[in-house]
Amino acid sequence: MLFRSLVLFLLLALNVSAQDTITIKHKAYSTTFSKSNHYPVKVEWWLTKAMLSCTDKVKRTDKFISDPKLPNETDLQSDYNGSGFDRGHNFNAADGACDQVAMDESFYFSNMTAQYPSLNRGDWKSLESWTRETALKEDSVRIWCGSVGVDKKIGTTSVPKQCWKVIYIKKKNEWLAYLFNNDISKADGLDNNKVTVAEIEKLTGFKFK
Repeated sequence: MLFRSLVLFLLLALNVSAQDTITIKHKAYSTTFSKSNHYPVKVEWWLTKAMLSCTDKVKRTDKFISDPKLPNETDLQSDYNGSGFDRGHNFNAADGACDQVAMDESFYFSNMTAQYPSLNRGDWKSLESWTRETALKEDSVRIWCGSVGVDKKIGTTSVPKQCWKVIYIKKKNEWLAYLFNNDISKADGLDNNKVTVAEIEKLTGFKFK
């Protein structure tokens, strides 16, 4: 009887977890969005040399809007207003600079994480720049990133404790993984935040290899 109750409890817990997240596919990326935390737990896309090599770049819009495929759960602008937190991109705008649709999609709130400015404008930004440089040099790069935990709330939006990123460089068959604390600490360099892919898999429950 006890065993049966335990099994039912685990099945119920898994079902609730599955219901909390929804995966949305866009042209440039796919996002798995937590409806309770109001941030993406996983965003993934390919970044290629062709995506970055156009001569006429699309102008950055800075138009943050609800995701049209999940409009109610991603109507989150009021949570950020006056909060002191950045609307941190997962699929970043510069990766979509050669495609108007990709640029527009990058500003959906299903792609945003409440990040402290010290992270968003520090090591997180540095890793984005490094990844673009790598894609221009090595061509195809697969990127996964997301957030975990709840540090506090701003309105209905959870501020995650940590933000992570996994990178696969196809040409070199090389895997890299990074884990950043989402707090007020100053940037300390990418090498100091490097971890193993296995650590990110254990932390998130996702499999990458």
